[in-house]
Amino acid sequence: MTSNPRVVPTIVLVGHGMVGQRFLEALAERGLTATHRVVVLCEEPRPAYDRVQLTSYFSGRTPEELSLTDAEFIKDHDIELYVGDPAETIDRAAKTVTARSGLTVEYDALVLATGSYPFVPPVPGKDSDGCFVYRTIEDLLAIEAYAKSRATTGAVVGGGLLGLEAAGALKGLGLATHIVEFAPRLMPVQVDEGGGAALLRTIEDMGLTVHTGTGTQEIVADADGAVVGMKLSDGSELTTDMVVFSAGVRPRDQLARSCGLSVGERGGITVDEQCRTVTDPHVFAIGECALAADGRVYGLVAPGYEQAETVAATIAQDESAFTGADLSTKLKLLGVDVASFGDAHGATADCLDVVYSDARAGTYKKLVIGRGGELLGGILVGDAEAYGTLRAFTGSVPPVSPEQLVLPAGSGGAVQLGPSALPDEAVICSCHNVTKGAIRGAVTEHSCTSVPEVKKCTKAGTGCGSCVKVLGQLVTAELEANGVEVDKGLCGCFAQTREELYEIALALRINSYQDLLDRYGREGARGGDGCEICKPTVASIIASLAPTIGASGYVLDGEQAALQDSNDHFLANLQKNGSYSIVPRIPGGEITPEKLIVIGEVARDFGLYTKITGGQRIDLFGARVEQLPLIWARLVDAGFESGHAYGKALRTVKSCVGQTWCRYGVQDSVRMAIDLELRYRGLRSPHKLKSAVSGCARECAEAQSKDFGVIATANGWNLYVGGNGGATPRHADLLAQDLSDAELVRLIDRFLMFYIRTADRLERTSVWLERIPGGLDHIRDVVVEDSLGICEELESLMAAHVAGYRDEWAETINDPEKLDRFVSFVNAPDTPDPVVGFVPERDQIKPDLPLLTIGMRPQQTADVLEGSAQR
Repeated sequence: MTSNPRVVPTIVLVGHGMVGQRFLEALAERGLTATHRVVVLCEEPRPAYDRVQLTSYFSGRTPEELSLTDAEFIKDHDIELYVGDPAETIDRAAKTVTARSGLTVEYDALVLATGSYPFVPPVPGKDSDGCFVYRTIEDLLAIEAYAKSRATTGAVVGGGLLGLEAAGALKGLGLATHIVEFAPRLMPVQVDEGGGAALLRTIEDMGLTVHTGTGTQEIVADADGAVVGMKLSDGSELTTDMVVFSAGVRPRDQLARSCGLSVGERGGITVDEQCRTVTDPHVFAIGECALAADGRVYGLVAPGYEQAETVAATIAQDESAFTGADLSTKLKLLGVDVASFGDAHGATADCLDVVYSDARAGTYKKLVIGRGGELLGGILVGDAEAYGTLRAFTGSVPPVSPEQLVLPAGSGGAVQLGPSALPDEAVICSCHNVTKGAIRGAVTEHSCTSVPEVKKCTKAGTGCGSCVKVLGQLVTAELEANGVEVDKGLCGCFAQTREELYEIALALRINSYQDLLDRYGREGARGGDGCEICKPTVASIIASLAPTIGASGYVLDGEQAALQDSNDHFLANLQKNGSYSIVPRIPGGEITPEKLIVIGEVARDFGLYTKITGGQRIDLFGARVEQLPLIWARLVDAGFESGHAYGKALRTVKSCVGQTWCRYGVQDSVRMAIDLELRYRGLRSPHKLKSAVSGCARECAEAQSKDFGVIATANGWNLYVGGNGGATPRHADLLAQDLSDAELVRLIDRFLMFYIRTADRLERTSVWLERIPGGLDHIRDVVVEDSLGICEELESLMAAHVAGYRDEWAETINDPEKLDRFVSFVNAPDTPDPVVGFVPERDQIKPDLPLLTIGMRPQQTADVLEGSAQR
């Protein structure tokens, strides 16, 4: 089968990984997709995905979420993408490529981006059942399936980058995990002896067993051919059910060899500075399959991107060359920050090392300094916060002494260098080779005013993401330098952020909005009434701190009542026709038949619409405001309490039936969900909170789409945070695993109170987690490791909330004064609102008024409809 005859020049791309996708984007940016036919032959069963973040699959990201390929991009640029159909032969004389399906495509330019393959040591038993490599999504799916069904112990051969990621994956799957590394230390390419020692201590503290300085001699299999152990070169033996090989990679150059292209002695397709093969000017090679002009095969994504851009420029007949690349890396391996940059091992003559090491904290920092004081490179283990700034200073003399750059914060001699200290030529984003000058230009010349706009303009921060923090600092600094006031205040009344107002209220025990406004508001706002932004925000702060700062926990007491949003004003959700909904709390979704009958009787007697929700509750719609106390009196009498569907507070904690009923359940998820919902009920926060507890890894309760979700394991509970199932879905991130009941509750206490303390107004946990500097790593440091020393205070705040909880509706119906507010008209309290009407539908009711006439009186409605008919 031969493709259509060429009517325009044809570019054929063999391989569709991260580098291949970047090549397609580079073609599009140069307009070449409009002037050329572009054909892509992809071996894997799916288009390009983020291989750098591959391990995040085990933290809940789906293969679809890992995808880098936008279907609209492929369609808009008329790219012919053949998935699962790899190239098998190249005829350089005829300039054709033939795929496995038989498809033959003629080319004018052929680009090989075939990547690399995992190296498996040639040891006996390497092909036994239970042996895997760690390279593709399909590899991960196979590892996961085997680990869950047939393994309790796993061993990883290789202690490099991918090896440690594979070990983390096995540990996350619940396996006792060994790491076998032939070199005398872990990550021998990236870190030195000191860094390796710090990394080793930290990883062993996590419960993993590390064997360095020894190799794999044999994989031992049983009579059925399945792995049962390993023999090591030092004479020791391991008992293991599965083995994952991650001992490095080799360039995939077989296709090039078979068609006569030159390859290096140790592999790799030989190319020149334009990434054109030295054998054939019509064939190019990029990424891990290419042996670059400087004699290196680059295994990082950033050099591959540069090569892709070089080839696109060359095809467009623009001058471009790839002569080498920055090998700096920053990774999170098994929860440990590891970074190296520049001449990390001090190969430069006459260089000196400046080292800071704290074995107790698992921190190691080394800077390599040249004779002239210039920063040549460095290694950071355990604390890589300064990576972005230090890397940008590489090759120049920092404005402060090296000792000050490695000392920890708070030591007296440490300094934090801001982005203003960096030279314009400093590369901020090594993935896309974006300099500080280019980022400044995006602000000053292209009028970008936010990080997302700068990302779109420059591509900075869209690769591995390690530069995003510095990027944000640069954008803010440049805006301020150009006279653009970056007002971080909450609103026109307060110059402080929500977080700062929370700290003020907590520290000074301020329990009044007016007191806070008069003392800390902007000059022109003091003594005033505030605004619709700060009033509910401060009301939420006071409510969340009420027991601690001496405020009433009841949101309709005194001044608090005037600060509330419309829903809180009547402790019910306002609906489109002016009616309200009633949502009683049903902890964990568990309810008795007697309580079900009460809900049914209430709905029947008051003529309410009933709906079972996704939060495992029963919502009642269609109540008039004056009916709310009457309805709630009956519900409270039956043992129900407020479900807080109207407030920025905890909504529900869903659950599956767990081990009590389900044959797959491993923990009692219903009990845990009920315990958590009753503990956090009424907790006021910057935005609503949702949770769920699943009794096993099948995840029937959808815990990973919640603000905090819990999934049972054979050893306890895994805690996920920052999920969201709304308009912008986000899978939650794994915060901690295999927790006991007490450990789980303690971490959730800390997490929720830290979120309430530091989040912005109306900021969901998913957005907060991505915005807060350091993201999940920082949150883990704070709430798990207590890096700020505030966990005792966070726990105390939560304990005060739990002890001081009172049901708002129970208090309301027992206080005649509070009941006075539940009227439609203050001057006619016995008169119902005539706008609130209903019509029948499916044996229930629905609002009577059209959406566009909400709030109009019947005569106004008739006038609008008549006017529409006339027009």
